Amino acid sequence: MLLGLAAAAASHRCSWSSLCRLSLRYRVAACGSGDRQEWHNLLTFGSFPNMVPCSHPYICTLSQGKLYSTNVQKGGQRSQAIRVEKIPSFDEAVKAVLKKREYGPKYTQNNFITGVRAINEFCLKSSDLEQLRKIRRRSPHEDTESFTVYLRSDVEAKSLEVWGSPEALAREKKLRKEAEIEYRERLFRNQKMLKEYRDFLGNTRPRSRMSSVFFKGPGKVVMVAICINGLNCFFKFLAWIYTGSASMFSEAIHSLSDTCNQVLLALGISKSIQTPDPTHPYGFSNMRYIASLISGVGIFMMGAGLSWYHGIMGLLNPQPIESLLWAYCILAGSLASEGATLLVAVNELRRSARAKGMSFYKYVMESRDPSTNVILLEDTAAVLGVTIAATCMGLTSITGNPLYDSLGSLGVGTLLGVVSAFLIYTNTEALLGRSIQPEQVQRLTELLENDPSVRAIHDVKATDLGLGKVRFKAEVDFDGRVVTRSYLEKQDFDHLLQEIQEVKTPEELETFMLKHGENIIDTLGAEVDRLEKELKERNPDIRHVDLEIL
Repeated sequence: MLLGLAAAAASHRCSWSSLCRLSLRYRVAACGSGDRQEWHNLLTFGSFPNMVPCSHPYICTLSQGKLYSTNVQKGGQRSQAIRVEKIPSFDEAVKAVLKKREYGPKYTQNNFITGVRAINEFCLKSSDLEQLRKIRRRSPHEDTESFTVYLRSDVEAKSLEVWGSPEALAREKKLRKEAEIEYRERLFRNQKMLKEYRDFLGNTRPRSRMSSVFFKGPGKVVMVAICINGLNCFFKFLAWIYTGSASMFSEAIHSLSDTCNQVLLALGISKSIQTPDPTHPYGFSNMRYIASLISGVGIFMMGAGLSWYHGIMGLLNPQPIESLLWAYCILAGSLASEGATLLVAVNELRRSARAKGMSFYKYVMESRDPSTNVILLEDTAAVLGVTIAATCMGLTSITGNPLYDSLGSLGVGTLLGVVSAFLIYTNTEALLGRSIQPEQVQRLTELLENDPSVRAIHDVKATDLGLGKVRFKAEVDFDGRVVTRSYLEKQDFDHLLQEIQEVKTPEELETFMLKHGENIIDTLGAEVDRLEKELKERNPDIRHVDLEIL
């Protein structure tokens, strides 16, 4: 009857009062003649809507209340009573099924834990883990496709079985922590003794990776520059002591600052190739930029500052200059040696720029190879400085006026100041986090946007970490339909349909959805791994990829 009334209400759009009257007429027709009169009075005087208004909490909609007619026997007389029974609404039924679950600490026991963490944190042995349930999960590392994990609840239960109580486990952890601290102290003492032993008897270890880096690439250029500038510095100081020339003093200071800065670059190169550790997970590649930045500051303070000081003092107190023959000879040798170092640096930069697909000028201006870049600029300044010094010394020799020599010192100092300012600027830009070429960013962006599983990408960043290492980051809006279809393509549809047909209760539906929902999340993770691999294939310089899911 109620279904029929609901259909009538929907088709005729009648009010609740009309619907109630329709229901009562149906019941009057079904009652006897005695009862029919009482129902007729209710309908005639319209007292039923007032008796049970629509605002009553039990009778708001047809789906919220049922009307029952009952016969009550009072004093031998038969009477009719109306009883209203509340039934749950649709919203209340949904809330009963999808009630918000409170996740407490007990739920986190279902988390996964690796074997290494289980052994270290719960003081277990590898043989203890063999009896536990093993679960294969997708690996976050590139070199392994999957790895084994354990349920945290199983590991905790096993640790209590092995140690007896949480207090005993805590005591064992404390003992192992103390033993680890003692081991590190012994290791530090042994390393110190070994270093003293090697210093006393000599180190006979084979050539390491750190030493071999100075026989190729930027390391080779730096070592050649150290040797040549060291010799030039020695002979220039001898010539300055012999002649007293301000220009020669500036050149000697120039070579000394170049030598010190190149030693600093060598330290930066050796530090930059160290293996990343937990404290520095992205490595030490920026040490080259830091060393180059300090080198630029050193050139400005030592080279430019002392040259300006000596030039100004020469202008204020001009001194006669002795024979310049030896000075000319040393400057000529310095010009040849600095030119050779400059040629080595230019060839190395051209090779690196060609490998990156960039022009020589752009490669230098962006300081892609900071160590070789410093050598290039220092040797260029050295060649120009030798030319300025020789010219000013020649003018002084011809005219006999020592002011030209002081002006040459000021010119060399100004040249060094310009070089140092350029080095400080370029290396500061690199340390702040410089983006890679816009063309490369565009190619990576197009790769992601053309993938069927990606709906849109936002906030794309590609940062140069130094040494040809790039970090790529983007926020990706994945197409859930494509990811779900990718999961369904790997499923047996007959078995899936059978599972759906077996779902009869809300609990079974929840179990079904949770099972396949977790599998779809794993499929999404596999899609992220695939995109990261394709990005690295498109640009081999990419070392770190961070794809954030919107």
